Amino acid sequence: MRTEYRIEPMVLDQLDQVMKLYDNARKFMADHGNPTQWPEGYPSREMIIRDLEAGHMFVCMSGRDLGAVFFYRTGREPDYENIWDGDWLDQEPYGVVHRITSGGGHKGAASFCLNWAWEQCGNLKIDTHRDNGVMQNLLKKNGFSYCGLIRGRDGGERLAYQKNQKIVAM
Repeated sequence: MRTEYRIEPMVLDQLDQVMKLYDNARKFMADHGNPTQWPEGYPSREMIIRDLEAGHMFVCMSGRDLGAVFFYRTGREPDYENIWDGDWLDQEPYGVVHRITSGGGHKGAASFCLNWAWEQCGNLKIDTHRDNGVMQNLLKKNGFSYCGLIRGRDGGERLAYQKNQKIVAM
């Protein structure tokens, strides 16, 4: 039986569940060779509330279960202005996904989130840590092309990916 998912805007009542997902994600990343991408306390409750109030936080629901959470918006991402050791597929308007994580018990939820975000804009950019092999594999599986390196707000180097409906992923 196929799991049915739906994307909804996050609501404040879901904050504790969302923070638990992020806590679990930090542990999962550390257990899988990526202990530094999200330091303890990241993302903060304040950051999530600010992004929720701006309309950029979304949840993936399976029935009444919260299966995944992510940030999505369209518009310029300052971190993506400077890219090296490669280039973006194009310079057209795009959407961006940040801080995506799933509960682990919801097979395909993260892919569902990425596909939903891509369907909103047809041109999606995302980045991840060099040590986050799980996310790199997820992006490749979902048709994203590796584009080069960017520097995150924390100063850390990130691998940049893009999926564009006009350009077939390599």
